Amino acid sequence: MEQDLQVVKRTVLDYDDIRQMAPFFDGKPKLVSFLMRLLALDKVNWIHDHNFDTPGVPFTAGLLRDLGATLEINNERVLDNLPQGGFITVSNHPFGALDGIMLIKIVGERRPDFKVMVNMILNHITAMRPNFINVDALASDDPAKRAVSLKGIAAAIHHVKEGHPLGFFPAGAVSKFTWGMRVEDRQWQPTIMRLVQKMKVPVIPIYFHGHNSVMFHVLGMIDWRVRTLKLPSEVFRRKNPTFRISVGDPIMPEVQAQYATPEQLGEFLKQQTYSMKKWKSVKK
Repeated sequence: MEQDLQVVKRTVLDYDDIRQMAPFFDGKPKLVSFLMRLLALDKVNWIHDHNFDTPGVPFTAGLLRDLGATLEINNERVLDNLPQGGFITVSNHPFGALDGIMLIKIVGERRPDFKVMVNMILNHITAMRPNFINVDALASDDPAKRAVSLKGIAAAIHHVKEGHPLGFFPAGAVSKFTWGMRVEDRQWQPTIMRLVQKMKVPVIPIYFHGHNSVMFHVLGMIDWRVRTLKLPSEVFRRKNPTFRISVGDPIMPEVQAQYATPEQLGEFLKQQTYSMKKWKSVKK
């Protein structure tokens, strides 16, 4: 279904959504209500509704304001001097939702035409759909989902070719514990890197400092779906949080062209992003 024809709701997830996802909950509204409180989905719905009437970039600003969040940005001058026309941002994905919200805020305030490629889960945040291009990470198992993903990929290419900026989280999944007990993205996906190679525009690496709770990552060792249920409460576990973001200089197409395969380009761009892991005093 076309993105602009999707149902727009003031809630992110409600009883009907949950029973469709898990038919076990059909006819059990009290149990669903309990789970929504337990998983902080009631708070997610409240904050979405509170900022629903200002969709897109203003929504992200309102949401972060309601969280009491402060953003510190290193090398902010890059954001204040973004390339003209199309460009790409690539970012690590430590939070799973908040990083996408912050990305849209810091880039979208300068370029309102900025969009981010997201999965179908984040597409439930309907107030942010003006800045979303959605694909489905599980598309290979379902022809209908494959069609949505192919449409999203085509929309992404068209968006950049028309001179607009686009954001990727190339891991395609939330960062997780490595064997070295570090929180890091998995391999940046070759399918995304092929798109980057095809677009031939400047790439701006953006690194989000921080990570989700230890419990979130422990649950991820059990099952990624269990970990996903923890995402809403991760948004609210910090009180008046300060988030640190480092922005790298644009990487031009001629530099990208030195890396012949999608895998090589992905490793290079990931290294460039993670090279900003050590926080420096803020440079405007």
